[in-house]
Amino acid sequence: MMKKIPMRQCVGCGEMKSKKEMLRVLKTTEGPIVLDNTGKKNGRGAYLCNDMECLKKARKNKGLERSFKEKIPEQIYDCLEKEFASLESE
Repeated sequence: MMKKIPMRQCVGCGEMKSKKEMLRVLKTTEGPIVLDNTGKKNGRGAYLCNDMECLKKARKNKGLERSFKEKIPEQIYDCLEKEFASLESE
């Protein structure tokens, strides 16, 4: 029997992809919203394609805000973009 591949939907472009190909954005109980590159931390997760464009789309269409059911300050998006850029350059 084939192992089921967990699929997740990107909050930016709306595409379904396997969990491994995506980046998890995490809202922790303490409140900060961070990139969870292990995918195993506790908290509410939303997924983005591993692509800066999707982060920009999610910012525009408020995809993350819908996932977390709260307003997300601009500086959090700026931090996510910085983290994203550092991951892309690795």
